[in-house]
Amino acid sequence: MAYADIVTVLAVLQFIVFGFRVAGARGKYGVKAPATTGNEIFERLFRIQQNTLEQLVGFLPGIYLFSRYFSPLWAAALGVIYLVGRQIYAASYALDPSKRSLGYGLSFLPVAALLIGGLTGAVWHLVHG
Repeated sequence: MAYADIVTVLAVLQFIVFGFRVAGARGKYGVKAPATTGNEIFERLFRIQQNTLEQLVGFLPGIYLFSRYFSPLWAAALGVIYLVGRQIYAASYALDPSKRSLGYGLSFLPVAALLIGGLTGAVWHLVHG
């Protein structure tokens, strides 16, 4: 489980870093809270953070369910793909939002695999005891 735990912490830290970038952009571009619009670069960084939060909702239970019912090592490997995907997503979205597809796919697909695997494992365990 240590590998899955490490990847989980890295995912949360990545999200926190994205939040710091939003906070920095608020000051740099003069977007005062609670506003979420007013500068295109700020808005991109804000969307990166928000989309990452949306992905974390599935990622966090997914990595633990997959670890529990299948393999912590494979869960961590899928988690690393998620992390790389989030970095690619963030970099590409910040430059040109229309080029975010690769990063989005590399982060969404592992989350889907983790959740489907976790659900499958839980149902199998329930049926087969």
